[in-house]
Amino acid sequence: MKFMFPKRLVFAIAALVALVLIAPSRAAESRVGLVDLKRVFDGYYKTKQADSLLKERVADSEKVLKGMVEDYQKVQEDYKKLIDSSNDQAVSADEREKRKKNAEAKLTELQELERSVRTFRSTTQTTLEEQKRRMREEILTYLKGVIASHARKGNYTHVFDSAAESRNETQILLFTTGQGDFTDDILAEINANAPAETAKVEPKSDAKPLPDVLNPNAKKDDKKK
Repeated sequence: MKFMFPKRLVFAIAALVALVLIAPSRAAESRVGLVDLKRVFDGYYKTKQADSLLKERVADSEKVLKGMVEDYQKVQEDYKKLIDSSNDQAVSADEREKRKKNAEAKLTELQELERSVRTFRSTTQTTLEEQKRRMREEILTYLKGVIASHARKGNYTHVFDSAAESRNETQILLFTTGQGDFTDDILAEINANAPAETAKVEPKSDAKPLPDVLNPNAKKDDKKK
């Protein structure tokens, strides 16, 4: 009497053999590419242009803020003078009362200016951060498209960002021989039409927030940091 394998077992063995035979061919078909996305982003001439533009807007906003603060300080000095004069015993009581009302009106003006300065600083900072975020997203979207196009032309099945980091700020790619890295090719492609002056622009750096000019301890705190 011959021993017969159960049909399910036969099918399972056949499937396993097929996977063993197919796996090497699939591995051979895979082609992994690497791109240092941070280097590409920082090295793109339009990133440098956007960063330069953002810095100009920060500088313009600081000039406006400085003018507003100068107005605030002038009104503040006038208010102090009115307070002092309202306490001058050399003048009549009616005159002191009149000066006191002028001081109160000046205080209201001072408070309005203070609110204006703080509102301008807050809204301008929000606007600058939004512009920075939008510029970054637009550039990254374009760069990802260029990388995908290059990957398709080169028959890459997967492309990884060699500069990517985990939430713990540790590198995700722990080892590579560098094979399949086409970062330089991407940089050459995206900067092919770069204006000559962009070569003189400094690498990208984050725009600093507008100073809290109404806080006398702001600069001291920054130095401590």
